[in-house]
Amino acid sequence: MLSRALCCGLTLLCALLGAPVAAAPVTVLKVVAQEGTEPKFIPAGIGRVVGLCVDLFRAIERTDPSLQFVGDQQWLPLLRAHSELASHQHDALCAVQKTDERARQYVFLEPPLFQLRYQLIARADDSAVISNWDDVRALGQQAVILTNRGYTTPEMLARVGGLHIDPSATSPVINLQKLAAGRGRFFLHRAPGMQGFIDRAGLTHKVKILPTVMATTNVYMAMGTHVDAAVRLRVQRAIEQLEKSGELARLLKRWD
Repeated sequence: MLSRALCCGLTLLCALLGAPVAAAPVTVLKVVAQEGTEPKFIPAGIGRVVGLCVDLFRAIERTDPSLQFVGDQQWLPLLRAHSELASHQHDALCAVQKTDERARQYVFLEPPLFQLRYQLIARADDSAVISNWDDVRALGQQAVILTNRGYTTPEMLARVGGLHIDPSATSPVINLQKLAAGRGRFFLHRAPGMQGFIDRAGLTHKVKILPTVMATTNVYMAMGTHVDAAVRLRVQRAIEQLEKSGELARLLKRWD
């Protein structure tokens, strides 16, 4: 068996002579495209998914070529995506809000990927001026706020208190349609990507985004507890490099 010193010498000799050196083995991480999470994942024709998280996966792969994310072209309902990460059926979820329950199920990597801004969407002819939650409460029982089941917004609004909430819809598109049809006064949704989402839904002239930011929260790369700690560290270091280089900010600006 060759000694360690001899192996190192041969590797150096190969490099000097221009001979190929075996690349580091690639670690494959299974992910999914989460339904109803634009601009993280956006349908772009049959069998094609684009979006902020798809770009982020590719950026991490460029930063650390020993990492490969697979599955971002396969759709999965959001609730199922979360449950399958918790049960170790896949390895990571992109741009996830941290809650106490999720912190017990996943490992959240620092730094945050970006910040979500929550704003109210109203019908285009709605004259309401909203500066804070007290303004919404003052509108009474008719000021129903539409939210999505399985998202964090129902819990967020419950903590605010004194609001009338309809969390029955299973997707943001359904809530936009309900809002346009008068089945709610507002729809609480998040940016980045809100206007593009409205445009793709074909409701550009029927609804409008109110300017006040009602809440903000950070989102993170979440990884399964089963993923080796050394692999998680490699992903985290790649994210750190993307933040320091400004690439994270550039990706966010592209999809905002």
